Amino acid sequence: MHLAVPRFVVLGILGLVLGIVPFIQFPTTSSSERPTCSPQQLSHDSRYPAHWWAPVAKEGAPSWEILPQEAGPGEVILSKRNELGLLSNFSATPFTFKGKHYASIEGFWQMMKYSEGPNDPRVKFPGLEWKYTREQVGELTSFEAKNAGTLADQNMKKMGITWVSFEGQQIEYRPAAPGEHYRLIVAATCEKVRQNAEVRKVLLATGDLILKPDHHQEPNPPPAWRYYEILTQIRTELQKQQ
Repeated sequence: MHLAVPRFVVLGILGLVLGIVPFIQFPTTSSSERPTCSPQQLSHDSRYPAHWWAPVAKEGAPSWEILPQEAGPGEVILSKRNELGLLSNFSATPFTFKGKHYASIEGFWQMMKYSEGPNDPRVKFPGLEWKYTREQVGELTSFEAKNAGTLADQNMKKMGITWVSFEGQQIEYRPAAPGEHYRLIVAATCEKVRQNAEVRKVLLATGDLILKPDHHQEPNPPPAWRYYEILTQIRTELQKQQ
C-alpha cells in the first residue's frame, strides 16, 4: 500500500534542507596549503646532479627548446645549458672518422649533403650556389653547421633529390627503415664518445636515466634523428665494459 505524502509536507522538508545547507561547514584548504606538483618541487635521484633539472624561465627561452624541468619521472633532458650539452650533436667534440677530422656530429651530418668532387651531380647542376665546401662544413659546429645544412636542403629540393653521400656512395637521407645513413651516424657518434673522455664521462654519469632531447622534434622522427636513443645504446655498451 502506498501512502500519499501531502504536498505541504514535501515542501516543508525541502525548505528545511535548503535552509540548513548554507550553514553546513565543509572543510576548506587555502591556496597555500593545496598540494602542487610543479617541476621545481619534484625530487630527483640523489645519485645525479640536481642542476640537471634546475628550472629555467620559459620567458625568453627559444621556442625550439625543451627545458630541463620538463623531464618526466626517470628522465633527463640533454640540455645545452649544462654539461649534458656535450652529448648534443651540436657540441664541439672533435673526432676522426675513416681518416677524416670532424668538429662535431652536426658538421659530419650536414657535410654529407655537399659535393664530393668535380664530377658530383650536385656541383654540376646548373643555377645552384654552394656557399661551403664539403670539408668546410665538416669543421663546423652548432647552429653554424645546421645552417649550412639548411642551405644544402634548399639546393637538394631544387634538384629533386633525397640522397646524401659518403665515400662516393649515394645514400637515402630519410628512409622509412634504418639504413646506411643511420649506420654512419651511429658509427660516428661511437667515435665521438670513444675519442672524447669528457663526453664518455658525462654519458656514463647519466646512469640509468632515460635520455630525452632538448628540442622539439617531428612526430616519430627517423632513427638517425633520435640521438638520445643512439647514446643510450652506446651507454649500455660502455656499462658492460666497466
